Amino acid sequence: MCRSIKTLRPPFTDQPTDEDVRAAALQYVRKVSGFRTPAAHNAEAFDRAVEQIAAATAELLGSLRVRGSAPR
Repeated sequence: MCRSIKTLRPPFTDQPTDEDVRAAALQYVRKVSGFRTPAAHNAEAFDRAVEQIAAATAELLGSLRVRGSAPR
């Protein structure tokens, strides 16, 4: 796992921002693809993957219930 991806759920982070979620998605796609910046012919697929992973991450974080924390 990428060491630079931080945990985005309570109690580690109270309110992750959209930028936090997108940064984590970008790091994941970079790690999986092996590209820091994709070539022009791969840019659309790369960007689409980042957006889909960011959306899935936001959905996951919105659905998690952590013991001992107040519901959102």
